[in-house]
Amino acid sequence: MLWNALLLALRAIRRNLMRSFLTTLGIVIGVGAVITMVTLGNGATKAVQDEISSMGSNLLMMRPGQRMGPPEGAPNFKSGDAEAIQTQVGGLEAVAPTAAKSVTAVHMARNWSTSVTGTTNAYFKSGNWRLTSGRTFIEAEERAGKAVCVIGETVRRELFGSGNPVGDSIRIKQFSCEVIGVLASKGQSAMGRDQDDTIVMPLRTVQRRLTGRQDVDALLVSVKDGVSTGMVMERIKTLMRERRKIADGEDDNFNVMDTKQIAEALTGTTRILTTLLGAVAAVSLLVGGIGIMNIMLVSVTERTREIGIRLAIGALEGEVLLQFLIEAVVLASLGGLLGIVSATGASAALAKILKVPFLFNPGINALSFLFSAGIGVIFGYFPARRAAHLDPIEALRHE
Repeated sequence: MLWNALLLALRAIRRNLMRSFLTTLGIVIGVGAVITMVTLGNGATKAVQDEISSMGSNLLMMRPGQRMGPPEGAPNFKSGDAEAIQTQVGGLEAVAPTAAKSVTAVHMARNWSTSVTGTTNAYFKSGNWRLTSGRTFIEAEERAGKAVCVIGETVRRELFGSGNPVGDSIRIKQFSCEVIGVLASKGQSAMGRDQDDTIVMPLRTVQRRLTGRQDVDALLVSVKDGVSTGMVMERIKTLMRERRKIADGEDDNFNVMDTKQIAEALTGTTRILTTLLGAVAAVSLLVGGIGIMNIMLVSVTERTREIGIRLAIGALEGEVLLQFLIEAVVLASLGGLLGIVSATGASAALAKILKVPFLFNPGINALSFLFSAGIGVIFGYFPARRAAHLDPIEALRHE
């Protein structure tokens, strides 16, 4: 009985191919929209996680002031703060003091506006930086504040084109700086900043030649794997309150941020947006279901005489009900399959355009297909029930 009902349903669909296609189009659009939105949302979440992890593993970022942005009168850090944290707080991989300055770098006829970061070799370890060529600073260069630098991929491209800059020099303000290394590319950060648009120099070089002060703008603290960042954060806060002479009851005049918390906040936001977009897209599935119900009601009206003949020669109401219900489910399922195929292609193309990873999610594809089939059952039941309850005599009289 089930096989015969399926054959009858397929025959009816084939008899009106254009109408069947237009009927399934709503389901195709609905399923495609849901899968595309969720796939791109998952890709964006993964991109944020990768960008945060590229900043450094188990990284704590310390800045003056109570929040991100200008310190608002809070005193800057000193180089001794980094040394104190390194020696008095356990479980640390590296502590890097940093001082930044916006500059214009010049090489021959080319110039590029960028930022210089003065720091120590601990910066490369704490920030997960790798070199594609050259080397980092040696101890004598850091101690003497020598004019050497390691440049990011963006600076290399803008100043040297496709050439190798190691051993060459760039001019920054009134002094020449030897390029000793090139950093591996990291791309944009989660905040949209180009991480490769940077020049790294020894801290003393920047303090003497660019900033003219001994202060440190920020401290980057890398925590060892397996050590609780929350525990380390509390120890650092206690130590810094003592060093900055903050009395009991007074607020901290510095802030410590855990990149894991930033990643969790950003990924939580993208997941919420993905859920909302998926829910909005799912509404189009309901619209497609209404379209199926409408066409099935038209089909029942057109085939009233056929239904009457089947009932008159002994077909059971359940068989008629099953025939029209299977027809609706086949239409919805076909729309679901076409929607999955179109969504996969659209997601792959949009992921490349938006520069986010394409993550094929079998779960959401299977769920969308089952949901589309369920739409066929729900919205096809009423027309099928109406067909099954037709009076055979009245149906045979129908013109």
